[in-house]
Amino acid sequence: MSNITYKNPMKITEARHYLVDNVSPYRGGRQFLFFELYTDEGIVGIGERPTGHASSLKSQIKLFHELVDEFLVGQNPFHIEAMWQRIYGSRHDYRHPSLFMTPTLSAIEMACWDIVGKATGQPIYELLGGRYHEKIKAYAYMPAEGIWENPEKAGEVAAQLIEEGNGACKLDPFMPLYPLPRDFTLKTINHAAKIFQCIRDAVGDELEVGIGTHGQFSTSGAIRVADVFEQFHPMWFEEPVPPENVDEMARVAAHTSIPIASGERLVTKYDFAELIEKQAAQIIQLDVGQCGGILESKKIASIAEAHYAMIAPHMYVGPVAAAAAVQLDACSPNFMIQEYNGGPLHEDLFVEPIKFADGFIELPTTPGLGLEIDRAVLEKHLATP
Repeated sequence: MSNITYKNPMKITEARHYLVDNVSPYRGGRQFLFFELYTDEGIVGIGERPTGHASSLKSQIKLFHELVDEFLVGQNPFHIEAMWQRIYGSRHDYRHPSLFMTPTLSAIEMACWDIVGKATGQPIYELLGGRYHEKIKAYAYMPAEGIWENPEKAGEVAAQLIEEGNGACKLDPFMPLYPLPRDFTLKTINHAAKIFQCIRDAVGDELEVGIGTHGQFSTSGAIRVADVFEQFHPMWFEEPVPPENVDEMARVAAHTSIPIASGERLVTKYDFAELIEKQAAQIIQLDVGQCGGILESKKIASIAEAHYAMIAPHMYVGPVAAAAAVQLDACSPNFMIQEYNGGPLHEDLFVEPIKFADGFIELPTTPGLGLEIDRAVLEKHLATP
């Protein structure tokens, strides 16, 4: 018979928020929105609501405090599954996943995991099956400035990325991004193909290159583009059509050998289950800060694993959500590659920031998310919505 005894469970006591002004070049958005959960044992967990595409920060802050007051104060932060289900299923409007409510739920959830990790003295990935990867492969974003006008510049940038230690990148070869969906002329498609040709001429197959499009094309237009680009063997064709019509994305996937990537604008396991089961995408770009949090991301990764699909998490976020993505990557067998958009403030805000070098992110070994805020830097950059 076990002699283990349990003391009274830890309880969440209050919450705070911090809106932070980012610095140029504004990687992850013009502002970061951090949330903290405090406990009666003095352990504090931090989460982040991505702001890059948020329309109303005031409403997001209000929603966060409403959810904490109603569902978390007085509750055990270890009971993440129960908390998630109560918030998700309690109100009629919350049951339908959206990019309004779900990112705030994601921030709350990752803050709870940060508390759990700190309470147990473990990185979060060790509590979700344990470390699977020794280090996290990441890709850079090739800047589009000047490349459309001068495709040869893409070859020069590719060579520089290789010199810096990168093995993969993504770029948006079609301009302008909006409106969508639409078709491009054959002349425009072939001009975009010159960009890829210049990359291959400069670095050969040393650099994996993904096509980013943000759902720009009609179904027929996407199939036409894929046919022209197959010769360059892209790493993926991202959101070839707008993501809300999964059947049409599956139609594109069935007409090309280029792997289709999607997921940055989807939320919860329910959205992703349809995407994966309909074979609309083979590379799943979930966003841990938007799709429902760390545990929900792990479930999505498992659905993908069962269909031999890989995950390549989206990361146009601040440093807290970025750290949460790294925790997921570390313990997911079907992890492929991580987007990384770190900027100066990503490094300055924390005592031990995420370390990215030579195309890889170093795994943190400290408890929870592995982040400790530099309060002096935080105070310097505080803003109001």
